[in-house]
Amino acid sequence: MDDKTKWNSKYKKRLKEFTEPVPNARLLNLSHYLKGGKALDIACGLGGNSFFLAEKNYQVEAVDLSEAAIHYVQEQARKYQFQIDTKVCDLTKWNKLNWNPSSFDLVVMTYYLDRSLFPKVKDIVKENGYLFMETFYNSPKTVGKSVSSRYKLMSKELAAEFGDWTIHFFEENEQEGRQSIFCQKR
Repeated sequence: MDDKTKWNSKYKKRLKEFTEPVPNARLLNLSHYLKGGKALDIACGLGGNSFFLAEKNYQVEAVDLSEAAIHYVQEQARKYQFQIDTKVCDLTKWNKLNWNPSSFDLVVMTYYLDRSLFPKVKDIVKENGYLFMETFYNSPKTVGKSVSSRYKLMSKELAAEFGDWTIHFFEENEQEGRQSIFCQKR
């Protein structure tokens, strides 16, 4: 099964068992930094972060590989009159996306890891703009469980990768096997 089929199937199932999508808890806790502007939600899924950012006065561009997820985000954006532009896209083909350097005040990426995107994300965030990222990491408590190590960060990897930015929040949660960062481009 290819990735697109897998994620469409997964989101269709989630929509049948549905509860409202919610924003990432750590992003929610950092809301005092979020003053509006232009935001990009990479691998947006069912849009919990996108809807939250739209409520915080961001013009949001939400992208995901899944047509099912993007269709849901489009419906909700119309229903609630959120400023969210959506796009179905394969992030492995980033060069086909038309994002200019320094074009976003905020980029959010949760539970999607493609290290080749790091330099591209750094390029599209404006000076003094922010990045929030959270995904799995190789916690000693979660090694060999559920997610392949290929899709997990190494310990402190995000802090090292974005060490030349101002890091406002960084956390490795061993119990949950997740790593989170909120940082500002200098």
